[in-house]
Amino acid sequence: MNNELLAPITHEVFVHIRIIIGMILGLSVARLVIGATRYIQHPGKEKIYLVHFAWVICVFLFILHFWWFEFALSQIKTWNFSLYFLLISYSIVFVMLAAMLFPDKITEYNGFKDYFQKRRTGFYILLLVLFAIDSVDTVVKGKQYYDHYGIAYPIRQFLLISGAIGGLVARSEFYDKIYALAALFSQIIWISVLFNVIT
Repeated sequence: MNNELLAPITHEVFVHIRIIIGMILGLSVARLVIGATRYIQHPGKEKIYLVHFAWVICVFLFILHFWWFEFALSQIKTWNFSLYFLLISYSIVFVMLAAMLFPDKITEYNGFKDYFQKRRTGFYILLLVLFAIDSVDTVVKGKQYYDHYGIAYPIRQFLLISGAIGGLVARSEFYDKIYALAALFSQIIWISVLFNVIT
């Protein structure tokens, strides 16, 4: 049989992949939202830890931003399994980050502060993986897409990756706080100024 007859239409491939990505990212968002409601359900039991909660909001914004701008993938003319695997892996890292922020149980820890401080290494490693895949994902969308944002994107990625590496090296709660708030602030600016409209 002619392989051309079996080849899927590019748009249909994009829709198929977008649905799968949406399902995976939906798990991440659900985990974060359900986890955050713990503070409402048990206000006396669950205490908000600034660093932890800043990352909850930040990861939530990372997910929404990724979901919003995956529409740029519609411009890709040729799909292959490597690209598909990259995008699914990217989505899965978000699920892992959400699970790290809100595990099923933290009874063996003394609240979210104790939990985050003892699990921070795993969290920062996942952030590094996320930022590395994000860089590849942006390049995959094409030179025109990458160049559209000028020098701002590589600078942002460098700072985020450097910050995550710093988190692995510096065992400091003060560093954790500054990095979490800086990442959150930069993400808010990034979305509101540069990525408010799909272009």
